[in-house]
Amino acid sequence: MSERSKVDVATTEAERRIHAAFDAGELQVAATAALEAYADEISSFLGSRLRSPSDAAEVFSMFVEDLWAGLPKFAWRCSMRTWAYALARNAAARYLAAPQRRAGRALPLSNMGEISELIERVRSTTHAYRQTETKDRFRALREELDEDDQTLLVLRVDRGLSWRDLALAMTGDTELSDEAASREAARLRKAFERVKAELRRLAERDGLLKSRS
Repeated sequence: MSERSKVDVATTEAERRIHAAFDAGELQVAATAALEAYADEISSFLGSRLRSPSDAAEVFSMFVEDLWAGLPKFAWRCSMRTWAYALARNAAARYLAAPQRRAGRALPLSNMGEISELIERVRSTTHAYRQTETKDRFRALREELDEDDQTLLVLRVDRGLSWRDLALAMTGDTELSDEAASREAARLRKAFERVKAELRRLAERDGLLKSRS
């Protein structure tokens, strides 16, 4: 079984556990299961988007608050994983747009039991990425791209989101109609081709790829 297939199986099993807890009305169990399944990859995603570890940690806490507050009304029009990325992206956008950083949290994490412990575990974990020199250089090239273009690459290439899920995550709106989601997915497909071409141009510029001309 390929690594991608293993990830897909693990994700499916996690979604089943989360959905079962949700249907049983056990929202804290569902939230805990969601964080156990996706906290590390969401934390990594925020780390790549915000650069500053302290900012990423703060936004991660905002993301958890949003998940906890929104879970009772979650309509399951997408997977929990896709919703998590939409929440994380929205939290990052709010944080970066704020004229001043948040003075405090709206939700007392100390009252969330296991969820609070999971937050602290993720926040205290240093993500070590073992990369070859070439991969490090390609990552540096990615950082020359626009933030939304970087996010598009991460969610499509690194996380393997489908085009529909990508549309929901990138817009931050999991209530999009099927028609609107299809239009956004088509736009993102075109944007993805443009981003790939730009990344190749940068790689050729730095001698990481041979020019096709």
